[in-house]
Amino acid sequence: MINIFYRSGQEIVSTQSETEFARLSMEQVLWIDLLDPTGEEKRATEAFLGTQIQSRAQAEEIESSSRFSELGNAIFANTNYISPEGDELSEDPVSFTVVDGTLATLRDIPLRSFTSLQRKMMARPQLFKNGFSVLVSILDQRVDLDADIIELMGKDTAQFSKRINQQEDINEDFLLDINQLQENTMVVRESVVDKQRLISNLLKSSNCPDELDAKLNVLLQDIASLINHTNFTFERLEFLQDTVVGLINLDQNRIMKIFTVISVLLMPATLVTSFYGMNVALPLDHKWWAWYAIVALMVLIVVGIWFIFKRKRLL
Repeated sequence: MINIFYRSGQEIVSTQSETEFARLSMEQVLWIDLLDPTGEEKRATEAFLGTQIQSRAQAEEIESSSRFSELGNAIFANTNYISPEGDELSEDPVSFTVVDGTLATLRDIPLRSFTSLQRKMMARPQLFKNGFSVLVSILDQRVDLDADIIELMGKDTAQFSKRINQQEDINEDFLLDINQLQENTMVVRESVVDKQRLISNLLKSSNCPDELDAKLNVLLQDIASLINHTNFTFERLEFLQDTVVGLINLDQNRIMKIFTVISVLLMPATLVTSFYGMNVALPLDHKWWAWYAIVALMVLIVVGIWFIFKRKRLL
């Protein structure tokens, strides 16, 4: 699907037909949004811009030259957008191409930030002078959404801490939940750092208008605070993970201690019964009170050992 946003007088209107390129100029078009486009839509966009749009394979590469590059009056940038999938976060690449102030975006999935920005463009066209303004607005909204995700992860971390303090469901499943939250935190941090690198490159670019430098610098400050917050959340999760492992180990040690104490308490009594279970002549044979005496001896031994353990604070 293709969405072309262009100026018509004082307004910004859109069309979903690539045939409209024939009557539009580069100065009119602000944004060409390609959502899982057909080959014909992509080729028409490339012909209108006079340059190739990067493929998905190029967008997924991690080299710095693949994440941001310039060729004459064209800027090529790639970044990953995160979206929740159950308990996990998935990463989907989005490509940005800016030629002479006209922005083209290529993506495979619907994004809420893109949809809300498109409505905003229609409602307040005076805020968007060219494709660079649209690009900065896209990055601004994405940083806000990343901040919301980080805030939710912070609340989940606080809830985990509360569960540990109240010793609720401290088991292996809880440990796996903490590990999954750690993985999500790393994914968000990687995404935020990727956008930090993109914005830094835009600031250095001679093609980017100087009037946007102030907004880009504010975004960099916001991203720096988000990185600090993700670092703190990750460290806190590591502390919680160590605490849960320690509690599980203590619980296992407590169980093993109970079995060990029971074994030690019964060991002397077992030895006595073993002697009297042998088929040989033993003291107290053929005495009617022998059974009671042996039982009393075993009880006395168990109580004596228990008393010694208690005084030694081994129980």
